[in-house]
Amino acid sequence: MATISLRVPDRELNIFKDYAKINNSSLSEIIRRTMIERIEDEYDMSVFDEYEKDKTTGTVKTYSHEDAWKELDL
Repeated sequence: MATISLRVPDRELNIFKDYAKINNSSLSEIIRRTMIERIEDEYDMSVFDEYEKDKTTGTVKTYSHEDAWKELDL
């Protein structure tokens, strides 16, 4: 496993440590989880933005749930 060194002001470090303690987690786990969540959120937003753009330009077809049931013969 790799190690990352991060420089932060003492005040921020204390905030991070307090947050980790409140959440019964290590500082490494808090930072790792926060970064992954941020990356996932940004990815989700980019997919949503692309969908909205495609919907606006008419390049995506949507179906009502009734049409989907009919299409699937359900």
